[in-house]
Amino acid sequence: MEFGLSDEQKILIRSVRDFIKGWLAPLEKEVETTGRLDPEKAEAIFKKSKELGFYAMNIPEEYGGGGLSAVDTCLTEEQFGHTKDILIRRAFGNVYEVLLVCNEAQRERWLLPCVRGERTCSIAITEPNAGTDAAAIKTKAVKDGDGWRLSGGKCFISDAEYSDFFVVSAVTDPGAGSKGISLFLVDKDSPGFTLGRNQLMMGLVGTSHSELFFDDIRLERDNLLGKEGQGMRLVLETLGRVRLVQVGARAVGKATKLLSMMTEYAQERCQFGQPIGHFQLIQEKLADSVIEVNAARLLLLRAAYEIDLGNDARDWISMVKVHAPETLGRVADRAVQLFGGMGYCKDLPIEQLYRDSRIARIFDGTSEIHRILIARGVLKKGASLFDIG
Repeated sequence: MEFGLSDEQKILIRSVRDFIKGWLAPLEKEVETTGRLDPEKAEAIFKKSKELGFYAMNIPEEYGGGGLSAVDTCLTEEQFGHTKDILIRRAFGNVYEVLLVCNEAQRERWLLPCVRGERTCSIAITEPNAGTDAAAIKTKAVKDGDGWRLSGGKCFISDAEYSDFFVVSAVTDPGAGSKGISLFLVDKDSPGFTLGRNQLMMGLVGTSHSELFFDDIRLERDNLLGKEGQGMRLVLETLGRVRLVQVGARAVGKATKLLSMMTEYAQERCQFGQPIGHFQLIQEKLADSVIEVNAARLLLLRAAYEIDLGNDARDWISMVKVHAPETLGRVADRAVQLFGGMGYCKDLPIEQLYRDSRIARIFDGTSEIHRILIARGVLKKGASLFDIG
């Protein structure tokens, strides 16, 4: 059992951290204030990231990506948690691994241009009545000759304004339940597609979360991603890693950033003639945060380790999806309390991180649904989920 990092991993973490500090952090306040990222600045950080080999690091080398393991991806994504979502998307790419299912023709049209940064993708699964229950979708694709006709709508689709194609879930066999759902690659310029309103949120300022509408869009055979009826399986198998890295790892990163700020402030801020870090109730907040952040990180890396071994890591991913965001929520709340009035005002990023942290317990499956999945897992598999040996 080895807990140390290799020299290569240390260099990777340091390099990504320095890039974020030097290139992305200076843009955070502007994005938070204006609600957008200037296109010229977005292009600049994209070019620099590509130059340094940081773009699409999660994709295998054979497709032009960085080829990082799950563990290395989590170590990297933890650093991503130190800055804003929109800056990460523009600098490091948003190449979802579900695109690896693409056949040869689809790779040339969708996957490879995405890895090169020439195209951008969003995942379109959520609907007004189908959030955590992804199998309850109403969007449908009806057979039409060799292809389909797509009708319906999606909501809360991240980065939809910027993306030029979508991975869309749709019902292809209404009588088959979850086995009657398929995934389709849908270009934004398809006749019948409409980009709806950007649904403004309390956090994640700068990242669009839009409605999508499909009005009898004609889809060809090559628009089908994977096999017909395998949509839910692909979602569970490939998007589970999104939950791990984009939610779990980034939650650990944000909590680490907040904890660092809390520690520094507790050493510098004086009240009643001494640093507030000398008061036991402040020490309690720091101690609890240190314990919980380290526990979340170890759980995160254990889940990634299971993926790299080729094991079914869904139970571990669910554990991370519950524990890391809830840890972030508690640390963010403690940070606001520790900083007092300054933690509540916009002069410091504490209140922004507090707002940004809340969504982590909701998207990609709520804490409640993942607790149900964990319970089902332990009832089925027994002590293997919590015992050693």
